[in-house]
Amino acid sequence: QVQLVESGGGLGQAGGSLRLSCAASGRAFSRYVVGWFRQPPGKERDFVSFISWNGDMTNYADPVKGRFTISRDNAKNTVYLQMNSLKPEDTAVYYCAAREIYIGNTYSVGLTSWYDNWGQGTQVTVSS
Repeated sequence: QVQLVESGGGLGQAGGSLRLSCAASGRAFSRYVVGWFRQPPGKERDFVSFISWNGDMTNYADPVKGRFTISRDNAKNTVYLQMNSLKPEDTAVYYCAAREIYIGNTYSVGLTSWYDNWGQGTQVTVSS
């Protein structure tokens, strides 16, 4: 089990930038892969980005590809989501999620049901 806390959300301008952080505690963070998800008001929670245990593999949803960058610093037990060229449609509650990796795991990194650790979320609002 690992505890996750998101931070860095708030008000942003269209075309501007924000950086979200996901701080972890409770277990060795390098044993976990991490995904970012977002839930706009009144809509479903959707996949945003994923990063492997050592950062060698990343994935992005089409709407954020080329604008968002995921990274991690295992020494600091933190995963980041750098959001550039913000759009009003990026407005949502952003969540980080983690799952411990072991031999035999099947990766379904875009599905909320695959993760068993979730943060509380942080609100991102982008004005026009």
